[in-house]
Amino acid sequence: MRIPKELPRHLSRAPFTWQEALDAGISRQRLRHRGLDAPSRGIRSPHPGEAELPQAIRPYTVVTPFSAASHATAFVIWGFPGFLPGSNEPTIHISRPDTMAIPRRKGVQGHVGQFFEDEITNHNGLLITTRARTWLDCARKMAIDEITVVADHLLRRPRPHLEGRSEPFCSRDDLEEMLDRHKGTPGIRKARLALEQARVGADSAPETKLRLALERAGLPEPEVNQPTELGFGVVRQPDLGYRSERVGVEYEGEGHSDPAQIVRDIEREEDYSRAGWTLVRISKRHMRNDAGAAVAKVRAALIDHGWAEK
Repeated sequence: MRIPKELPRHLSRAPFTWQEALDAGISRQRLRHRGLDAPSRGIRSPHPGEAELPQAIRPYTVVTPFSAASHATAFVIWGFPGFLPGSNEPTIHISRPDTMAIPRRKGVQGHVGQFFEDEITNHNGLLITTRARTWLDCARKMAIDEITVVADHLLRRPRPHLEGRSEPFCSRDDLEEMLDRHKGTPGIRKARLALEQARVGADSAPETKLRLALERAGLPEPEVNQPTELGFGVVRQPDLGYRSERVGVEYEGEGHSDPAQIVRDIEREEDYSRAGWTLVRISKRHMRNDAGAAVAKVRAALIDHGWAEK
């Protein structure tokens, strides 16, 4: 059996377009070899399923002029938290301006819409809708609380020493401008309600959902990740805090089962106790059934500290 000619290095690691291969001197016969996968017309892949998602999607935007990855595909690439129906499916979402034909090809869900120049960006060689535009595009299929989870993610202040960035992904003005630009687009009413609920400070989706559940149950709105002085030189930053009632709330994920983290959690709780605070610790099981158990725990702590339910 004849061994096919080796591909150039830049074509051997990720999917590419037929035209890119021809431009690199690859013959049409080589492109038809069964060793190359053909996920869609005009696209070839040397190692199906192995490329990073942006590199795997890129050829689809190249063979479809004036297009960009969008909707559920952009949602996944940007690493948004929250639940978007269909985001775990293999379908690729591509958008073009509404002055052009809707993209139609195997494995692709095409979209058209109005796009401003600053709503498309280049991410590792892939043209993709910006985070703010992706947030709006996905709002149509998301619940309001899930849209709020994404908004909180975009607005949160990063920790430079951990994340390598010092600015939020978006400001509230950025998201409000996106809504003002696209009045009447499907899902915009839900997005507006979500932005009203959004707050700066939440570090995770469970923190946002916990805050919303507490407020919906009639509890006061808590501060979100605000540094709180508990004593001389002792500053803690509860996920959610009620400063006047001296109640802090922490959502504890799976990482809190680590032995070293358990020691830190005990020290943290002792700091709150010495300062006359109550620390309410919430886990995944407290969030079941609309966070009923979490709400009950926080309500009881607030009442113990003098809060009177209206």
